[in-house]
Amino acid sequence: MKAGKIVITGAPGTGKTVVVKALEARGFHCFHEIIRSMTAKAKEDGISKELVSNPLVFVDDPKKFNQTLLDARINDVIQAEKSSETVHFFDRGIPDVLAYMDYFNQTYSNDFVRACEDYRYDILFIMPPWRDIYISDNERFETFEEAEAIHEHLIGTYTKFGYRPIEIPKTTIEDRVTFILDELKLA
Repeated sequence: MKAGKIVITGAPGTGKTVVVKALEARGFHCFHEIIRSMTAKAKEDGISKELVSNPLVFVDDPKKFNQTLLDARINDVIQAEKSSETVHFFDRGIPDVLAYMDYFNQTYSNDFVRACEDYRYDILFIMPPWRDIYISDNERFETFEEAEAIHEHLIGTYTKFGYRPIEIPKTTIEDRVTFILDELKLA
């Protein structure tokens, strides 16, 4: 399997971020998820409302929030393409933006679709919902059932854009990292 731009995605609470950090600790270049910091910043800026599953309620302009998120993920892909590194891991990808917007019944322009078509990843790994490790926190408000529904939207969106998701097994962080590296022939 050819390495390159590799997305690790999944519903909230599936362990993506900790796996990406473990890959980074092994020396791989990683682009980190930015929505947690964007949500925390929106709350910090005094836009906080009652805790609900949709982080977009914390912002004055959800379309601008999604555009900022999309632009940041596009920028990550552009930076990867300019890099001399041959392997880049992404904690979520551009199609995640559409999957979440679909889940929350939000409209988006064709620019969002074109971004998914124009800025491609080489490989997609997806982490399934896993009740045993699921935890809500200050930036994650979804219930486990909502996480399961988001998972289905992620699979549907990525599949629509021609990706073939590789499911990461529910196991230890180290075994998940080993699985990814074995699939990529990087172990």
